[in-house]
Amino acid sequence: MEQKQIDWSTFATCSGVILLVCLPLALYPETGGQIVLTAYQFISTEFGFLYMLAGVAVTIFLLRLAFGRYGKIVLGEDGDKPEFSDYSWAAMLFCAGIGGGLMFWAPVEWAYYLEAPPFGVDAGSVRAAEWAAAYGLFHWGPTAWCFYGLPTIAIAYAFYVKRVPFLRLSASCRCVIGTNEESGAARIIDFLFMIALLGGAGSSIGFTTPLIAACISRLTGIDNGFGLEVFAVFLCVGLFSTSVWMGLRKGIKRLSDINLGLALALLAFVLIVGPTVFILKTSVESVGLMLANIVRLNTWTDALTESNFTETWTIWYWAWWIAYGPFVGLFVTRISRGRTIRKVILGMIGYGSLGAMLFYMVLGNYGLSLEWFETLSVTTVLDEQGQALAVVAILGQLPWPGIAIAVFCIVTVVFTATTYDSASYILAASATRQIGVGDDPARWHRLFWAAALAVIPLTLMFAGRLADDPRAGLTVVQTATLVASFPILFVGILMSVSLLKQLRADHS
Repeated sequence: MEQKQIDWSTFATCSGVILLVCLPLALYPETGGQIVLTAYQFISTEFGFLYMLAGVAVTIFLLRLAFGRYGKIVLGEDGDKPEFSDYSWAAMLFCAGIGGGLMFWAPVEWAYYLEAPPFGVDAGSVRAAEWAAAYGLFHWGPTAWCFYGLPTIAIAYAFYVKRVPFLRLSASCRCVIGTNEESGAARIIDFLFMIALLGGAGSSIGFTTPLIAACISRLTGIDNGFGLEVFAVFLCVGLFSTSVWMGLRKGIKRLSDINLGLALALLAFVLIVGPTVFILKTSVESVGLMLANIVRLNTWTDALTESNFTETWTIWYWAWWIAYGPFVGLFVTRISRGRTIRKVILGMIGYGSLGAMLFYMVLGNYGLSLEWFETLSVTTVLDEQGQALAVVAILGQLPWPGIAIAVFCIVTVVFTATTYDSASYILAASATRQIGVGDDPARWHRLFWAAALAVIPLTLMFAGRLADDPRAGLTVVQTATLVASFPILFVGILMSVSLLKQLRADHS
């Protein structure tokens, strides 16, 4: 029965694209890496302003939806109650939405901004440090989670209210492209979504596996090389496989609940044993600076100075959220039956932003304190050894560093594994013809896409490893995200129009 439900054309097309992308990068990594970088430069320079406009538009759209007359609509049938508790829902939302990428960026993102600050501020100055502490909160804050919220509501309304019998991105565009899920437009949208997800999730995994490898190297003394990174990928896949076999409720839910608690315990430990007053004062100041400049941050395109700050950071981050958004939307749809549109939107923006900002405020400001008070030159480690080793160096300054690094590694592994788990679940659902409410794709199908997800980051990391620059692999992975996200930028317009048409027709 499961064999007949597979959408073999979508399955074969996406599998073929993975081979077409990965084989040239593996056989000709230097040439392939350069082509990818050239594509990044073109898209970010010529079309970067579209990403900035998208951030403003999606935020306004969702807030009006949440606080307007459609906010009380229940995503489900009359009498449906939420399937999961608020804690479990928030934990799964958070783990799927950020993966291990948050663990990679939160401790050291400030260092990039301190060395090359925005708005023409002098590098290394007090003002640069203030912006360094605030900009990460913005990149992982409300606008980012709004990119997740739009596809979530568009897909959930179609799935739970309109009773569309499949979990695909094209379902969110039915009022624009038609109701035939086999049409050419629907096929193209679902194909673009799967490619964007492979790029977005693959990029997230590409960030975290070098970090996991660096932690393992520090704890065991094993040389930190490409072989250890490959081991880190298979470690996450192994944990994922166990989770898949146990299913959504016993697998992803339990992993997410446990890992969120462990992550919060780690943050509490760093806050208590670190420079507590400095962390708290800097956190309050950075939140205030971000909120006071929220409009400027969302609209600054860097047109006059041409420092490439916006292209390097904000546009890339928005591209990451856009590429990842439909996947998170499909997954959050699966766990949100019985919740209202308002609760889903505000829950995603609130829980997601608060959770991510906590990591930046505690881990990020702890790392900043080491640099500012000259305990450890984080920027020097970052420039000479790369980001993963810079994170490990920061953790090494904590009391009981072995325990701190081990817990950090476990949290990162589980976050990465839940990314595998959630992403492969959604890829399998998108390549399955019909899925009823509460049903899951075939286990072997999810395992296949988990293996496919592992191929892309390994190939990108291999291409980046051949360069002398320790940041080259990171740059190649970032670039793949932007290229994959570009078509989804326009699918978001179709989703918005289709959702509004359905809401107005059903609740005029």
